[in-house]
Amino acid sequence: MNSTTATTAPATAVADATATVAPTATVESDLQIAGDILAVQHLLQPAREHPATVAEFVGLARSIAEDRASWEHLVQYDATTRWYHRLRTGPGYEVWLLSWVPGQGSGLHDHGASSGVLTVLEGELTEHTSRGRLTHRADGQRVFAPGYAHEVVNDTLDGAVSLHVYFPGLTEMPMHSCSPAESESVPA
Repeated sequence: MNSTTATTAPATAVADATATVAPTATVESDLQIAGDILAVQHLLQPAREHPATVAEFVGLARSIAEDRASWEHLVQYDATTRWYHRLRTGPGYEVWLLSWVPGQGSGLHDHGASSGVLTVLEGELTEHTSRGRLTHRADGQRVFAPGYAHEVVNDTLDGAVSLHVYFPGLTEMPMHSCSPAESESVPA
C-alpha cells in the first residue's frame, strides 16, 4: 500500500459515514429568538436609586465595606459603651457603623420587624444564637430575618468594626432576658 492510498482511504470512510447521518436541526439561542434585550430599551429595568431586595442590601453593604474612605475616618472606640454612628438612610432602610472594644457585646436581642445584613469590616465578632456560636471575620456577612434573636460580642483582644443594614429602618430592638450561651447549657 502506498502512502497516497493510506491517506485517502480514511477520508473516504469519513465522508461515507457522514452521508448516512440525518441532518441536524438548527438550534436558535434565546438571543436569536428574542433579539438583544439591550437593543430594546423599553424592556430594560431602570437602575434603582435605592436597594429593594435582600441581594441588593447585601450588595449595598459590600460596596460600603469596600469604600473604606467613606467610613474609616468616622470610627471611634469607647470603653464604656459600644460606639455607633448612622452612616446612611434611604427610603425604608438605614446603615449603621459600630465599633467594639474587646469584651463589648450587644446583649441578646432581636430587631423587631426589621431584616438585616451584618458585615464585619475589621477584626472579628462572635454571634451567639440558640443554635450555637458563629465567628464572623472581616468581610464576612450575615443576613437575618425579622425576629431573629442573637447576641454579638467581641471575644478577641483587638477592636472590631461592623456595618449593619436594616430594612425597614430599625424602630425597635427588644432585649431578651437570658443569653443564648446560658440557654444552651440548660437542659430543655
